[in-house]
Amino acid sequence: MTTAHANAGANPHAVDDAAATRLLHAQVDGLDVAYREAGDPRNPAFVLLHGFPSSSFMFRRLIPLLAPRFHVIAPDYIGFGDSAAPPATEFAYTFDALTAHVTGLLAQLGIERHYLYMQDYGGPIGLRMASARPHAILGLVVQNANSYLDGIGALTGAAFTALWQGHDETGVRWLLTPQMTQHQYTAGSRDPAALDPATWTRDSSLLSRPGSDERQVALFRDYQSNVARYPKWQAYLRDRQPRTLVVWGDGDPLFTPAGADAYGRDLRDIAIHHLNTGHFALEEDVQLIAQLTLDFFARSSITTTS
Repeated sequence: MTTAHANAGANPHAVDDAAATRLLHAQVDGLDVAYREAGDPRNPAFVLLHGFPSSSFMFRRLIPLLAPRFHVIAPDYIGFGDSAAPPATEFAYTFDALTAHVTGLLAQLGIERHYLYMQDYGGPIGLRMASARPHAILGLVVQNANSYLDGIGALTGAAFTALWQGHDETGVRWLLTPQMTQHQYTAGSRDPAALDPATWTRDSSLLSRPGSDERQVALFRDYQSNVARYPKWQAYLRDRQPRTLVVWGDGDPLFTPAGADAYGRDLRDIAIHHLNTGHFALEEDVQLIAQLTLDFFARSSITTTS
């Protein structure tokens, strides 16, 4: 295992101008699933799984950096981004259901083996996929996505515990406000004034759609199913030992740096990089993260730090 505090500003590998990103759509179990795609389908597939309250839009600058070497697929979950968002009365908003639509999309695209990039909600979705079909996983990138109780911020834990134990939605509904959406991007960043406000304004606009509160609160309630699976996912990591790169924005108030280091307890072929940025680390460190990813999976084993 290697652990490092990485520095921003590294240049990525050369980007092929032909690696254009397309926004496409597929019908999965009767619902429209939007996804971004780039790169040669003959190359190994890299599936990018976004967090809350974002969409594949969060990978808009990472995709072209990975596409010269990988076939990149970045879906929008049901209820997020440009995918269908049926009312909560017509669709069960659970992490099992979101996972089923991602795996259904990959099946339609003929993608059997792939790397996974998991951020925030991408963690529980990706680890459902990986533990169910471990033979399909070529490697993992974990970016501010918890699989351990270590690193869950105190305020986040308190709000979700109140929802699960007493059905008090006050704390979690604060996560749906424009102020909190912006805070998720700016908190812990090196230079908040330099961030692109299109990120949080886009997310806030999607959260303001009719029925969005009910969809998101249903997922907040179901998040306890993720915590219950932590021991299973930790066993998967120990037993299968997927090659894993952890890149973590240490200024994240939701998922703290202890969540990154916890992966080192169960994995041997792992590199952990602590970044001086926040929850959405790609907004400030996309070039560095791209280079770390390309380098990590170009090597048969990791013996040095960056």
